Amino acid sequence: MTDRDEREARARFEERYGIPTGDANSRIERAVIGAVWGANGYTTVDQADQLGRLLDLAPRRRLLDVGTGRGWPGLYLASRTGCALVGTDMPVDALAIAARRARVENIDDRVALVAAGGADQPFRARSFDAIVHTDVLC
Repeated sequence: MTDRDEREARARFEERYGIPTGDANSRIERAVIGAVWGANGYTTVDQADQLGRLLDLAPRRRLLDVGTGRGWPGLYLASRTGCALVGTDMPVDALAIAARRARVENIDDRVALVAAGGADQPFRARSFDAIVHTDVLC
């Protein structure tokens, strides 16, 4: 991705995540995915639970959620399974929302959020036990 492409993508994502969510959004999200997380995707709670089982997420395991946005489903998986989470995305506003949610869920000691594009992850090979990127185009 060129610097220009990244700037344009970041601007589009920041605009999208800058739109406040309200009661109607929460009702739709609860009906579609089964929970309210401020998500912009359509991974359901059942699908997230299945990911957790298939990836064998548990305490002392590390999960990378590429394109985490506001934290769905990475924060949910960390909360549900006890794993540590690193979430990456480009819109800093969305990561700030995810950080607040991690504090509310009382898992902020196991969560790190990093501003990074999907194709440019700043981690060494084998840094994680599992990687997810739901509802993301990278």
